[in-house]
Amino acid sequence: MVRKSLHNPVYFDEIIHRISLLTEKSDRRWGKMSASQMLRHCDLVLQVPLKKVHLPGINILFRTIGAVTKVEMQIFNNGIPRNMPTFQKLIVNFECDFDGSKTNLLNTLKDFRTASENKELPDHHRLFGTMTKKDWGFLEYKHLDHHLKQFKV
Repeated sequence: MVRKSLHNPVYFDEIIHRISLLTEKSDRRWGKMSASQMLRHCDLVLQVPLKKVHLPGINILFRTIGAVTKVEMQIFNNGIPRNMPTFQKLIVNFECDFDGSKTNLLNTLKDFRTASENKELPDHHRLFGTMTKKDWGFLEYKHLDHHLKQFKV
């Protein structure tokens, strides 16, 4: 079973290609976000390991659920469930410029790769707990894959 990661150049390029296939008129299969909102959301999520977006603390119950979810995704290589709750700071329910959101996400992906190469990724996530470089690459890939599938790419 292949565990795709943003740290692998093949899968990093795959994500870049899939993002390039999106258009402003791409239809979603589920959820409420438009394609431009989804791109902005994914950009915000990728800014967390870059320490540009800081998530608030959460209670022990949600931290436990997050840690268990991380382990489950790693063991079973499954994806993120549809309509999963997210941090308020990462919700995009406002209009976004499609081209700007796409460009920003692509730039943030490059910044993520650079931070990873320079061993600058944090060792903790508010929801998932202790994080390794491998965890970041795997979970960020899964998140992007989830939303690109949402828009059929």
